[in-house]
Formats: sequence, C-alpha cells, structure tokens
Amino acid sequence: MATCSTGCAPAVRLCQRLNRLKTLDGDMMATSLKRCLSTLDLTLMGVGGMVGSGLYVLTGTVAKDTAGPAVIISFVFAGIASLLAAFCYAEFGARIPKTGSAYMFTYVSVGEVWAFLIGWNVILENMIGGAAVARAWSGYLDSIFNHAIQNFTETHIMQWNVPFLAHYPDLLAAGILVFASVFISFGVQVSSYLNHIFSTISMGVIAFILVFGFVLADPANWSEEQGGFAPYGMSGILAGSATCFYAFVGFDVIASSSEEAKNPQKAVPIATAISLGLAATAYILVSCVLTLMVPWRTLDPNSALADAFFRRGYSWAGIVVAVGSICAMNTVLLCNLFSLPRIVYAMAEDGLFFSIFARVNPVTKVPVNAILVFGILMAGMALIFDLEALVQFLSIGTLLAYTFVAASVIVLRFQPEKTNSNDTTSPNVNAEVSPAPSESQTITEDSEEPKQYESFSDKLQLVERQKTRERRGVGHLKAYWEPYLDRLLGDCEPGEVVAFCVMTLIVSSVSLCAVLEFGNGQLQFPVWCFTMLLVIFTSAYVLSLALIWIHEPQRNNQTFQVPLVPLTPGASILFNVFLMMKLSLLTWIRFTVWIAIGLFVYFGYGIWHSKEGLRELQPKDMAARYVVLPSGSLVETVQSVQPDGQVVTSAHQISSSAALTATEAAGKR
Repeated sequence: MATCSTGCAPAVRLCQRLNRLKTLDGDMMATSLKRCLSTLDLTLMGVGGMVGSGLYVLTGTVAKDTAGPAVIISFVFAGIASLLAAFCYAEFGARIPKTGSAYMFTYVSVGEVWAFLIGWNVILENMIGGAAVARAWSGYLDSIFNHAIQNFTETHIMQWNVPFLAHYPDLLAAGILVFASVFISFGVQVSSYLNHIFSTISMGVIAFILVFGFVLADPANWSEEQGGFAPYGMSGILAGSATCFYAFVGFDVIASSSEEAKNPQKAVPIATAISLGLAATAYILVSCVLTLMVPWRTLDPNSALADAFFRRGYSWAGIVVAVGSICAMNTVLLCNLFSLPRIVYAMAEDGLFFSIFARVNPVTKVPVNAILVFGILMAGMALIFDLEALVQFLSIGTLLAYTFVAASVIVLRFQPEKTNSNDTTSPNVNAEVSPAPSESQTITEDSEEPKQYESFSDKLQLVERQKTRERRGVGHLKAYWEPYLDRLLGDCEPGEVVAFCVMTLIVSSVSLCAVLEFGNGQLQFPVWCFTMLLVIFTSAYVLSLALIWIHEPQRNNQTFQVPLVPLTPGASILFNVFLMMKLSLLTWIRFTVWIAIGLFVYFGYGIWHSKEGLRELQPKDMAARYVVLPSGSLVETVQSVQPDGQVVTSAHQISSSAALTATEAAGKR
C-alpha cells in the first residue's frame, strides 16, 4: 500500500498542478488597464460584434439553400440558444470583471490546463474570424468595382494554385487589418470611438433597409407558387438554426472588455441583453424584408440585400446597402482585434503564455505588443490563406468555449466562497489568531456567554457543533433532502457532488448527441439498442441536473446571476454539444492538431511559469496550533506552514517552545 502511494504521488501532484484554480485578489476592480467604457460603449461593441457580414451575407445564403423564408424562425431559435450562453457570460463578466472572457471563467472554476486550452482555441477563433471578415470586406468592396482589384493583383503582382491557399495575395484585406491594429494600439477610447462611428452608420443603414424594404414587400413571395414559407420543412429550419447560431457569437467581446468597464457589475449584463436583443431583432426583420422583396429562390448568396434593391430598380439604394455592409464588417474587425490581444494579455499575465504579451503601454493603457503581433499574424492569414476551408474551425472553438463557460457557472454557483490570499491569515478561515499566547483561550458561542475550554475534547465538540450548523451552507444538501440522502452524500465536501455531476452532465450530453447524430446513420444501431442508449443517457443527464438542484447554491443579489440554474446552463451545454456533432471529420482533425500544439506550448512553457504554481512554492500564511500546558490551560501558538521538508523543524520548534513555557510556569509556581 505504501509503495503504491509513493509511486502514485508524482501523478497526483501533476493532476493537482493541472487542475489548480486561479486565486483572485480581493479588489476585483484593480487593474493595470484603463476603466473607461460605459454601458453604451459595451452595448455598441456587442452589436458591432454580432451585426456584421452575417447580416448581409448569411441571411441570403440560409434563405436560399437551407430554410427559405422560414429563415426567420431559424434566427429565432438561434437567438434563444445564444441567449443561454449569453446569460452565462453575463454572470461571469459581472462577477469576475477581468479580461480573458471564457479563459478567465474556466480558470477560476474548472482548472488551469482546461483554461489554457479554452484560451488557446479562442485565440485561433479570433484570428481566423478576423482574417475571414477582412477577406469578406475586401471581396465585397472589390465586387462594387467589378473585381478590378482582383484582376489587377493577378495580372501585375502574382497568383498561385496551391491547396488551402487563396488564388492571389489579398493585399487589401491584409492592409485593412494592419491599419486597424495600429489604430487600436492608440487606446481603448480610440477603438470605442471608431466602433461608435461604424456602428451608428450600420444601424442607420439597417433602419433604411427595414423602412424601404417593407414598402417594397410583396406577400406573394411567400405564396405556394413561390415554394411556400417553409419549403424545406422543420429539418431545414433546424439546419438553418445551426448556421444562424454563429451570427451571434460576437457578444463575448462584452465579457472580454469587462476589465475596462467603469461599472462592470451593472454594465456587462445590461449591455449583453440589449445588444443580443438588438442583433436578434435586426436579423429577424431583415430576413423578413429580404424574402418579401424578391423570391427566395432568386437570391444572390454573396450580396443578397444589395442585389435585391438593384433588381427592384433602386440602384442607389443598393449602393447605400453596400456602404452599410462595409461599415458593419469594420465593426466586426474592430471587435476581433479588440478581443484577441486581451485574451493573450490575460494568459500572459497569469504566466501561461509568453510574458512579453503581458506588457501594458504606460500611456495608452493597452497591451500594445499583443495587439501589433497578433494583428500582423491575422493580416498574414488574410493575405495568403483561402479561409473558406477553415470557416467551420471557428465553430468548434466557439462551441467548446460556450460549453466550458456553462459548466463553470454551475461549478462556481455551488462552491463556497473562498477568501483571497490577502485576507487569509489561517488555513482555517473560522479560526481567529490571537496576537500573543495566553494561558487561556476564551471563545464566544451563539449565546455570547464566554466559556473557557481546558482540553481538546471541548474544542472538538465546538468544531462538531459548528459543522452541524454549517451543514446547509453553499454546496451542501438542501434541508428537505438531508433525511433521505445524508447517509449517501453527507460526507462529501461542499461542491464535490456538484462537480462530479457536471462532469457526468457533459459526458451524458456527448453520448446522447452522438447516439442521436450517428446511431441510425453511420453506426446503424438496431431499434432496441438505439432506444436503450437514448433512455440511459437521457436518464443520466436528467439525474445529474436533479442531483445538482438538491444542493444549496450561492445567492448573490449584488451582481447578475443566471436564472434557473442548473437548467439554463445545462440546456446550453446540450445544445452546444449537439452543434459540435454536426461538424465535419476534417474539422475535428484540425481541432485535434491545434490542441496538440497547445499542449506542447503549455507543458513547455505555461506549467513552469504559471503564477499560481509560483504562489504554491512560496511560504504559506500563518496557521494556528493549540498546545496544552501542564497547568491544563489552552495556549494558541502561531506558526508558519512551510514546505514538506521544513514542517518537522517547525513542529519541533513549537514543541520546544511549549516545553519552555511549561518550565517557566512551573518555576513561577
């Protein structure tokens, strides 16, 4: 047994290092960045992150190829699903107003290696997303000039025919990214002002589209002669929802900006709700206008809105729409370039990524190194890569981040509050350390009558009574369920059962979605086997939610909290996993390769430079020990808890101190 314990010790220590949580300072508002963003600033950032190329391109594509005019319902479903994830982001952004978004939320609740992998994927997601939008921006502008830019580049500069690369270097897309990166490096207020300008123009153009579009609307375009409202049925609506879901992924820029918000506790939830509501309304109404203006079968997927006005004889209106689309794409570019460096900065600040990216310019108060380096990398991707093959790669990183954030909400909601290192003076937070040893220790109970404890048995009885009173604290069973489940779950640590249930929830969600997606298709299960697996995994999912629900959650009225926990984040996890199952095998292969590269970076650099790891190596805080003297009195001696090699020495010193004190007391008598 001892040999096994000794052999397993390195593996146990490694698991502890991989799953250590981030320790937050007492002052959440303290930051080296500049807190200057208002609720309006955050709201416009959220709108700019969501209402971009998707409004001008995605609506026409889904309407023509997937759902028909029922794309309206697809956006409703996608908006509801996005709202589930947005709730989770809003709670974390208000409760933990630190930059880093999903990375930070995972670090404080799940563990270090999981947080690194989430941050690693969000970095790639933002890089590909920004590069893809830049190419879309370039292509849209080029189409206005009848592809003159592309023709000039291919004729006078260069072109190539290489798989996964573009046919020609897109200098315009790369140039706009470098230009935007330089502007963003001037400070968060400059970024906010630019976003205000482009968002205002974009929303003005959307209002124009809605007013003028409804004037030109023809209900006959939804008639049976044109194919009807839902020509592809419910399956087309659901498939359209899976695509439309990605139109709303930009709201996480609000959570990424929480460390630069003036009042994040109020601003983050309000901005998230308003921006998501505005974006969903814009997508639904524009889809309605688009499919009523022209028959949905004749839509141009590349520039549906502008083409619809051209075909109705209003070419000037098409130019207005084209200007609005370019401004909308600019806002998405700004949001990608704004979020990406701050996630890199958060990881570097924690020691998990290269420290050069943690430097903040003393004048502009922004991480200039991260902005410029990753802006140039993003420009390089837009210059040479054909990003159409990588578009699905965006989806898997986003959905994985949403899943971990939803799981983190449940875990953190049912964990007792931990005191931070600045406030902790003892490993036992209920113990009060006296300033100096005394011959007796007086402890006051609930009756406020002082009582003197002259032996350890009295002290242990006090601890038992305190434990009984705290049984219904956060993470414990609710009082109603204690008589039934106390013997089974009563000995678990607070929050331990919930953490296990969250893991079961994710596993059962993956298994259930895999059976639904592949059971009757690739795997070809017989009916009895398919039904049995559905019942088993559904039961595990429901049972996990029920076991979480019977525990006491935290009740914090000071900041926003997700309603109906664990049902809301549980539904978000299930929906995100289902959409991940819809992705292609090639996407999963690329994802695996990127994860392998991330693990190489983490084990090669991050795990050795982690600030949490360095904090563990430092001497810990003062701890209280009680020593019984020959006189029978209880004396509290304060010692410093040292690493394993020095604990024996400290204990020996305490014993010597106690013996010396006893000798002095005997001499006095």
